[in-house]
Amino acid sequence: MFNKPKKHKPHKVTTVGEIDELAASGRPVLVDFYQNGCAPCQVMDGIMNELAREYGDSAHVVKADITRMPDAQARFKVRSTPTMVLLASAPPKKRKKTRNGREQPVGGRPAPTQRWRASGLVQKDFLAQMLESNGATLT
Repeated sequence: MFNKPKKHKPHKVTTVGEIDELAASGRPVLVDFYQNGCAPCQVMDGIMNELAREYGDSAHVVKADITRMPDAQARFKVRSTPTMVLLASAPPKKRKKTRNGREQPVGGRPAPTQRWRASGLVQKDFLAQMLESNGATLT
């Protein structure tokens, strides 16, 4: 027997808490806020599926039905669909040297924040570039 490669699909979330848990993992989180019956959302669905397969475990690709998550509408200020939001930690700060030549310690890992957002159709190449600039790698 041989092991089939695992097919990655976007995570479907139903609460903002689930998004926060994924963001706390340290990997970038690309959230697609959509609603059923939205034609541009259906186009983005295919793109999000491709990104989930291509980036596998190095990033979280998430789909959130905005009609079932009113708290997310307020928190992420979603006014139209599709809306994509990228959550990631800021890159680590460079260490500073003190006068005596020793490096000054820098605090721990920064909390994930919203690093990018867009509404409407977004090209796959641009989404991939955003993921990679925030630490994701192709698998």
